Amino acid sequence: MKSKWSELKENAIKLRKRGLSIRKVEQYLGVPRSTLSGWFKNVELSARQREKLYNDWKKALIKARKKAVLWHNAQKEGRLLEAKNQAIKTLRQINKDDKNILELTLAILYLGEGSKKNIETALGSSDPLILKFFIKALKNIYNFNVEKIRCELYLRADQDPETIKHFWSQTLKLPKNCFKSVSIDNRTLGSKTYPTYKGVCNLRCGSVAIKRKLLYLGEAFLKNIVEKY
Repeated sequence: MKSKWSELKENAIKLRKRGLSIRKVEQYLGVPRSTLSGWFKNVELSARQREKLYNDWKKALIKARKKAVLWHNAQKEGRLLEAKNQAIKTLRQINKDDKNILELTLAILYLGEGSKKNIETALGSSDPLILKFFIKALKNIYNFNVEKIRCELYLRADQDPETIKHFWSQTLKLPKNCFKSVSIDNRTLGSKTYPTYKGVCNLRCGSVAIKRKLLYLGEAFLKNIVEKY
């Protein structure tokens, strides 16, 4: 009994001998791949035809990989957007004018990033947003005079101290006379620093009382949550 595809066999073999892949022939003629595999079993291809098949396979692989990257990027963007929307939803439910919430946020930050050993309130970071928040919170909660802050810079060997000092002064809106010292890490000699990296800025605020309260508040809150849940 003849297969319903039999009349297409001759044409299929011609396409194969032209160097087309089984997948391409399947697309052109609509013949199942399993049928084509049987037809092409004894079809011998020249070196040139085999090279064409190989090159076509490589091109198809590159194209498939590009599509996969685009798909994964689109999926990632979707997940990031969802996370952002959920965060905004949570923020809308928080009273950002409540100083108790502001102080608790500062306490959690200080517990993770603030200085524990020094007998004063101090926090260092390479992230301007964290330092801006630290300064704003000190001012709004404790009416702290930010001009009393002493700033220390920790830089890499290829960074210009005056340029970086100007950056942090402008970014944090602190007078340049607040910047008391600059330390250079000589271990970085010979390596290039990314333009976006502006070193670490350490803010020393003197008062040990603020530090003590923040550490106690942060630890007490975390313990309460752990014991409750």
